[in-house]
Amino acid sequence: MSSPRATLAVAGTATFLALVVFTTPLATLPSTAAALGAGPEAQAWILSSMSIGLGVALLSVGALGDDLGRRRVLVLGAVVLAASSVLGALAPNALVLVVARILQGIGAAALVACSQGLLGHAFPAGTPEARSASGIWGASLAAGIAVGPFLSSGLDRAVSWSGAYWAAAAAAAVLAIVTQRLVPESRAAEPRPIDLPGVIVLAAGLAALLAGLTEGRSGFGRPGVLALLAAGVVLLALFVVVERRRTSPMLDMGLFATPAFVAATVGALATGLGIIASSSFLSTVVERGLGSTAVVGATLLFAWSGTSVLTALLARRLPAAWSGRLLLAGGLVVIAAGQLLLLGLEPGDSPVTLAPGLALAGAATGVVNAALGREAVASVPPGRGAMGGGANNTARYVGSAIGVTIVAVVATRPSLGAGPAALVAGWNDAVPIAVAFSLVGAAAVAACRPRRVRTPVTTG
Repeated sequence: MSSPRATLAVAGTATFLALVVFTTPLATLPSTAAALGAGPEAQAWILSSMSIGLGVALLSVGALGDDLGRRRVLVLGAVVLAASSVLGALAPNALVLVVARILQGIGAAALVACSQGLLGHAFPAGTPEARSASGIWGASLAAGIAVGPFLSSGLDRAVSWSGAYWAAAAAAAVLAIVTQRLVPESRAAEPRPIDLPGVIVLAAGLAALLAGLTEGRSGFGRPGVLALLAAGVVLLALFVVVERRRTSPMLDMGLFATPAFVAATVGALATGLGIIASSSFLSTVVERGLGSTAVVGATLLFAWSGTSVLTALLARRLPAAWSGRLLLAGGLVVIAAGQLLLLGLEPGDSPVTLAPGLALAGAATGVVNAALGREAVASVPPGRGAMGGGANNTARYVGSAIGVTIVAVVATRPSLGAGPAALVAGWNDAVPIAVAFSLVGAAAVAACRPRRVRTPVTTG
């Protein structure tokens, strides 16, 4: 296997594994909660804790990968994922499992960010090979979401809730070995000093913000929740100040003056706020609102994620003249159309009625994922591909954390009462908000027009 093909295979597998691990609780939460005695608040933390690890680490490990070596950091991430998965499998209570899930997120962040950096080095931006590689990366992302719930629910029935964690540990260990042996090292041509202040402030800010959002699902009026959210906002503002003053910042704030980078970041944020948030809450609606099973919920989710796998692979066949901005904006509009088809649900409806909307949204999501995979690397300076991937995926997972919180709070607000009918009514109230996020994101991406280069006029 040639080096570029080995890199593509490892990058796709690493991304697939990260998303399989991410989706594990979607299918195993009932049995996990029963085994560990986890109440509603603990269950919310089990579902959200890996998002905290991902959000905290994605940008930092991406920047470290560019400077210290993308293969090295990816291998280290796989080792962290393997060790934390063992910790999760052996967890005696919900608190230990939450800690393990946060560590899984940190390990998975290295897999996702550095896989994009490795691809950006092996397949230079603007080439047909880069379009194909980004499509495969996007398909791997969707495939992990599609397959993860089935794998974890199958292992749950065959072994126990911990079976998925043992499998993740074994897969991560194998990935570390294969990556070390097959993938050539790559790093930025001009490595920069580690931006330790930036790493610490960003991690603390995102951790506080995401922890506040998780706690806020049980009520945003509590002092502890408000303190966490305020601390998160203040620390993230401080991060901007710190990065502006650093001679070698982890994230160059000047990139936000680049339309292509802004478009990719906004596109990722809107994807998280919109379709990822609504699809993440969908299994709860299917099980508790429509009285179905976790397997049916996973199968229904496949209508979205499975379709996105196909379109991500086919995205390379789209006309090369179609810009990333066009694909992102158009894809988000079609996603919004698919989300609109999820409206009007009634308590007695069959879950199958949701399939057409999920399939339409999934078709567009695949195109968006492929475009994001390419634009995240192409929109940053050469040699900073892992940082670009980290920044892009940070926007995606922070967006999903915010979006899921908003959807959950709206759909389960006390004024609706309790029971399946109340949850379904809440879902119908929450979906338009997710649609609005997709449409606003599309408009914002469309507004990121490339600057015109003025040609000087000569006289003579």
